[in-house]
Amino acid sequence: MNTKVLDANAPEAIDLAARLLAEGELVGFPTETVYGLGANALDPKAVLSIFAAKGRPADNPLIVHIWHQRQLEGLCEIPEGAEKLMRAFWPGPLTMLFSRTARIPNEVTAGLPTVAIRMPSMPCTQRLLRACGLPIAAPSANRSGRPSPTLASHVLEDMDGRVPLILDGGPCQVGLESTVLDLTHGQPTILRPGGITREMLERVTGTEVLLAGSILRPLQPNEQALSPGMRYRHYAPKGNVTLVEGPETAVLEALRNRCLEDRQAGRRSCVLCFTEHMDVLADCDPHDIGSRKDEAQVAHRLFDILRRLDQEGMETIYSEVVPPEGVGLAVMNRLGRAAAFRTLQVGNKEA
Repeated sequence: MNTKVLDANAPEAIDLAARLLAEGELVGFPTETVYGLGANALDPKAVLSIFAAKGRPADNPLIVHIWHQRQLEGLCEIPEGAEKLMRAFWPGPLTMLFSRTARIPNEVTAGLPTVAIRMPSMPCTQRLLRACGLPIAAPSANRSGRPSPTLASHVLEDMDGRVPLILDGGPCQVGLESTVLDLTHGQPTILRPGGITREMLERVTGTEVLLAGSILRPLQPNEQALSPGMRYRHYAPKGNVTLVEGPETAVLEALRNRCLEDRQAGRRSCVLCFTEHMDVLADCDPHDIGSRKDEAQVAHRLFDILRRLDQEGMETIYSEVVPPEGVGLAVMNRLGRAAAFRTLQVGNKEA
């Protein structure tokens, strides 16, 4: 299959993408979070082709994308309080989990009684969804387990020859997938953190928003993935990632020592560090993940850096961590899964 890459802002590209989606084909397209791999959410065969293209387990649910709230009719049940959240955060990087109707195929929801739905805010994405007039099921447009794509070139790297069309809308603004909020069990619960933080949600709901226990740990045996991005190792480069936690001085010493030890053993090794520590770690091939004072900047850069590590052939990667608060919770959720939760505690003791 020949994969075309076209400007997402060109009307003819939008028209072609809409036609392909209506015909049951796949299209890679940009959103404000990451690039998605879309198919007609009402066409089970088209949805199954997403899993084939990604190499994704079929028990991992997908998110349905819409351009207008009226598209929810007939797809799901809207619980009390959901409309207030829609007014505050749609269009935007918030996915909400609703009880679904039979109109949503099992292939979209992995057989779960719920469906995840969001309304992207990127103008070219809205034009595409409006042009095709369909709810579009779309996970991130990467091979399963790899870092999510934030550039069209990332999508092409993973999907060349697997999809007929990729729409290039430039860099994604947020850089991490949407927040997934479960509204089906009474108290709102974040299943996957993202750019819409717990604090932002609580200001709108006026009530406590819970955090799923699996956000900063792997799924337990037989625990079902209720949301995308809950797999044990996800968002991962080919090299082994280790997170280093502890007092700043001890962390910097451990980053340097571990990286240099690996190099002496013949392994290509580097560190992911804050802008403020680039000079201190200059001899460890430092990769600047952003300022320690700006978690949103770290979120924006993270996936692009993880992909560059593969291009550089890095075998071991040691990374600083951010406090798991605000957008930092989303960063640590992605870093934790990229590292398969491999963490080195330094300072008072080292494990």
